[in-house]
Parts: sequence; C-alpha cells; structure tokens
Amino acid sequence: MRVEFDRDTCIGMFQCVEEWDAFEADRDDGKADLAGSEEHDDDVFVRDVPEDAELDAKFAARACPVDAIVVYEDDEQLIP
Repeated sequence: MRVEFDRDTCIGMFQCVEEWDAFEADRDDGKADLAGSEEHDDDVFVRDVPEDAELDAKFAARACPVDAIVVYEDDEQLIP
C-alpha cells in the first residue's frame, strides 16, 4: 500500500495529523507534511504505508476535506 499527498491542495485543517502520525503539522506554512515521503511531482509526496499503519492511512485520507491524500493498493486507488 502507498499514499500520495498533494501538499499544494492541502488547506491546513490538519485532520490527517490526528489520524496518522506520519502526517505532521507545519503551522508556519499552514500545510501538513508527510514524514518519510519523497517528492515525485510538484508538491506531490509519496511513501509506502507499513502494514501496521494501513488503517491509519485510510482514516487520514478519508478525513482530508479536500482529498489531498490518496491511498493505493497495487496501483488501484482505494481512497478517496
């Protein structure tokens, strides 16, 4: 499973931070950061999700009010 986070789309509600500790609040920028991720496109950050964090990653994606977080399983989009 992997997660993609579009930081440009993020509006800084930080609901993802409450759901998964891989997300961190960057209050200076008013955006979240995805720890352990790599930037793949402009402001799109990608990382693998450990098995023990899969549910948390899904909750983080569902909690995002602007769908800035997308969860994939074997290249199939699960959420949103």
